[in-house]
Amino acid sequence: MSISRRRVLRGVVGGLPVALALPTFESSMARADDRPDPIFGLFFWANGVPWHAGHGGSLASDTHPDLWTPADTGPGFTPSPLLALLGDHPYSVVTGLTPHTDIPTDPGGQGDGHMRGFMVATTGDRPRSEGFDHPSHTLTARRPTLDQLVARETEFYAAGAPRYRSLEVGASTARFHDYGHWNAISYTGPDALNPAVCDPGVLYDRLFNIDFGTAGLERRSALLDAVLEDAADLRAQLPGADRARLEAHMEHLYEVQRRLTLGADACVTPDVPGETTDLRARAAVISELLVAALACEQTRVFSYMLSSPASTHIFREVDVSSDMHTVCHAGEWEAVDRITQLQMEAFADLLDMLADARDPTGTSLLDRALVYGVSEYGEGYQHSVSEMPVVLAGKAGGRLVSGVHVREAGGNMARAQLTLLQALGLDFPEFGFSGAETSAPYTELLG
Repeated sequence: MSISRRRVLRGVVGGLPVALALPTFESSMARADDRPDPIFGLFFWANGVPWHAGHGGSLASDTHPDLWTPADTGPGFTPSPLLALLGDHPYSVVTGLTPHTDIPTDPGGQGDGHMRGFMVATTGDRPRSEGFDHPSHTLTARRPTLDQLVARETEFYAAGAPRYRSLEVGASTARFHDYGHWNAISYTGPDALNPAVCDPGVLYDRLFNIDFGTAGLERRSALLDAVLEDAADLRAQLPGADRARLEAHMEHLYEVQRRLTLGADACVTPDVPGETTDLRARAAVISELLVAALACEQTRVFSYMLSSPASTHIFREVDVSSDMHTVCHAGEWEAVDRITQLQMEAFADLLDMLADARDPTGTSLLDRALVYGVSEYGEGYQHSVSEMPVVLAGKAGGRLVSGVHVREAGGNMARAQLTLLQALGLDFPEFGFSGAETSAPYTELLG
C-alpha cells in the first residue's frame, strides 16, 4: 500500500477536526525508542570568558591564566575554575572551537567578533551581508537561531506542539544599543527577533495568570485520544516494516498521553514573584518560572539571555562600578573574572532547578534536557572568536554523554551544534553554513 507523505492522523474533539503528523515511513521514525522527550535550551551570557594567550592575536603572549579550559581531556576530566561553578551536574564541554564561516569583504566589518561570533554561536551561519553596517552596529541573522530551528522541527514535537513552541526569557535589561541584534538572542529568521521577557511579573502573567495547567494538558490528552483511533485503522493497511514504525510511534503517543494525564493533576503554579535589582537573584526568579513552565509541559524549548550581546550591565553585585562592555575594553581582567563567575553561578542555579524538578513520570528535567551554554565570542577584550566557550549540559534523555571534555584546537563550531541536534533525536546528517558545513558530530558525546 502506498501512503501519501501528506497523510496525517485525524480525529474529532468537541465537534472540531484535529490532525497529527505521522512518522516518516521507510526511512526514520521520530524517537521510536522508549527514552523521554528531550528539552532543549539555549543559555547565553555576554562577553565570553576572561582572556588568555590561547585567544591568540594580540593576546598570544598574555600571561593571565586560562580559567575555562580543563587541563585534561576525555571522560572524567577535572573541571576548570569556572566550570567547577556548575557543580556536579551532568555536562560535557567542547573547547578550542571557532567559527569556520567565510567573511565577505563587502560591506566591511563582518568579521567583528560581536557580530560574527554571535551569529555562528546561535545559528551556525555568518551575519547577513544585506543591510549590514559596521559603523552603526546594524546586523541581522540569515536564518533561525537554534532554539527556533528545534522548536519548528516536526520530529521534535511529533506528539503535537504544547502551548508554546518556545519561550524566550532573560535577566539583565541593559543593552549596548536599543535597536536590533543587541536586544535578543532568538531569531525566527532575518529581521525577525524574539525579544526575551526579562520582567518576572510579566513572565508570571504570561505563564500562570490563567487556568492553563489542567485544561491545557487535558485538551492535548483528548487530541491524542482522538487520533489514536485513526492510527489503529491505518495500522491494518500497512506492510510489515511500516506497521512496526507506526506501532512504535503509537507507543510513543500513548506514553505522552499518560504523562499529560498525570501532569493535569501535578501542574503546580509557583508563587507570584517579587522584584529585585540583583542580577543573580532576578535570574533565579526567571529560572524558577521557566522550570515550572517546563515541568507543566507548556513548552520543551527555551532561550535564556542572561545578559545581552556586548552587555552594558553594571555588575555591582561583584563590586564592579562600570558597565561590562567598558570593563572588558579597559582591560580589567580581574573584574571580568568576577563577572564571569557570577554568570556561571546563575547558569548553575538554572541547572540546580532543572535537576530538582520532576516531570509527571518522576524523571528529572535536567536528565531530559540539553542546555547549550554559549557566549558571543571567546573573550571581550579584543573580540577574539578563538576558544569560544561551549557547554552541553544535561543528558537529553540518555542521548547525550556527560562528563567528557572534547578539545579540538581551531575546531569548527558547527560540529558541536550538529552534535546537539543529533542528541535531541533530530535527523540532521550535517549542519553549518557558508563554509562551515560539517557531517562530523563529536560521536564520543552521543549516547
